Amino acid sequence: MKKIPTVFVRDFDGRPAIVTRAVTPGCEWVLAGEGVATRKYDGVCVMLDAAGEWWARREVKPGKMPPPNYRVVSTDGETGRTVGWEPIGQSSFAKFHAEALVNCGGVEGAGTFELLGPKINRDPDDYRCHILMPHGWSQLSVREDFATAPRDYDGLREWLQARPYEGVVWHHPDGRMAKLKVKDFPHRDAA
Repeated sequence: MKKIPTVFVRDFDGRPAIVTRAVTPGCEWVLAGEGVATRKYDGVCVMLDAAGEWWARREVKPGKMPPPNYRVVSTDGETGRTVGWEPIGQSSFAKFHAEALVNCGGVEGAGTFELLGPKINRDPDDYRCHILMPHGWSQLSVREDFATAPRDYDGLREWLQARPYEGVVWHHPDGRMAKLKVKDFPHRDAA
């Protein structure tokens, strides 16, 4: 799990940091119409590795100690935050993850998932129980809606602000990904 770049360059001078109109180097393919747009869910990223072990994504702020058995993936040069994995059993989300496994009837095959449910990030989608959503999957109506997502700054801002989604993640056929969240944009009245 490498940190997914944001399509547009962030302005870290403001609080909160918002995106500018400049395209993040390496994300030009999104504006060129390449890749598939998928829904970004507001949950906790978890991973089932090839050995059958579960991990929870964890960010560690600069100057803070990582948890035991933490596996570093990368450090953001702009914010200094380190992104990595911690064993799910020591994560604060362990109980909800266990419930999600029961509710989903288990999971087969390595991959990454979004842990969603009533005790996760204020549950913006109002789930009745904890579940695991495979990354890149959505119901047909949502996939059809994301197929209409524009590929320019103004269009994306308007499109995202008119919907209840946290954001969008584009998946390129070669494995690259890029993201954009509705909260990345300045408020409508501020622009």
